[in-house]
Amino acid sequence: MHDLALGQAEFGAEVGVVCDSRTGGSEIDVALSRLKDNCALGVTRIPMTRNPGLNDWHVYRKIAKLGRKLDLDVLHGHGANGGAYARLAGRSLRKRKGTKMVYTPHGGVLHYGPSTLQGRLFLGMERKLAPLTDGMTFESMYAGNTYVELVGPPPCPARVIYNGLHRHEFYESLLADDAADFVFVGELRKLKGVDVFLEALAAHQSIFPGRAIIVGSGPDEKHFKRMARRLGLTSRVIFSGPQPARTAFVRARCVVVPSLAESFPYIVLEAAAAQMPMIATNVGGVPEIMGDVPMPLIPPGDVDALASQLRAFLADPKPFLRRAAELQRQVAQHFTVEAMTRDVVDFYISELGAGIHKLPELTSETTS
Repeated sequence: MHDLALGQAEFGAEVGVVCDSRTGGSEIDVALSRLKDNCALGVTRIPMTRNPGLNDWHVYRKIAKLGRKLDLDVLHGHGANGGAYARLAGRSLRKRKGTKMVYTPHGGVLHYGPSTLQGRLFLGMERKLAPLTDGMTFESMYAGNTYVELVGPPPCPARVIYNGLHRHEFYESLLADDAADFVFVGELRKLKGVDVFLEALAAHQSIFPGRAIIVGSGPDEKHFKRMARRLGLTSRVIFSGPQPARTAFVRARCVVVPSLAESFPYIVLEAAAAQMPMIATNVGGVPEIMGDVPMPLIPPGDVDALASQLRAFLADPKPFLRRAAELQRQVAQHFTVEAMTRDVVDFYISELGAGIHKLPELTSETTS
């Protein structure tokens, strides 16, 4: 969302951002400062919750008020919460000025099965909000197909528009002298498969002992640390806390993405752009990123399959290095910020008939 907003501003649009005020950090503060300097409609931070709650009513009313003040052409909601806020706030904006409401799911709601209570609640909300949507963009074919399967066909124009990276984000990462073998970068929660990674590291450790760094924080951090101690990994696994991906890549020879579910993970794009050897699961849009590169993606949750790939890298990293070089070329060709921004703006104009003068991007996450 950060890169999209800046890209739209470069197209000459007046862009603003509305995001959560409760989360962040030094890296986020720098990113938001850059947005403030480049977005004519400013950056507005409002306290938002991850799950539906009473506060949502106040949030979308504030957004509607802001939208009326700014006289918007497009209100684009990112993520389930951002999409809900945009479409609820947009009911009055559509009547008043014909503002177009655009929604991009970021995976969260698409990870809930229809058989669970939360799944029925969230997917039911998606169906009720669908008629308020003028256009939808999806980060991957996977996200689009999953939305159709769980919610239904979009009742509006829709397009798959892949996320992308800047040219300066493509480089060959250098390694620290004390680099570990593997690194995980992401939120520390079970959906990301950190427990599977730890179990795989512990498997056959007497034969192929590997060292790993876990980069990030999250609700299951204490659980994973206890698990590492129980598995006897204390001397071989470091929990370093949150760090930029670029810093984390310097600290290890291979990136591991053991997620149980994903939509279109940026960490895979970032690792590919840094020409990092990678071991990843076959989830979400990951196969779309790989394209024709013969990457042996593993089944999610399969400890033995992941352990086998870890051992294969330790035994002979050369095939992993060759694939990393191929994947960097693939990502550089197909996944760029320039292409993403161009396609989104074209969608606004050609599919929705919208102007591109005033375009607030709305997200419930400061890190999107």
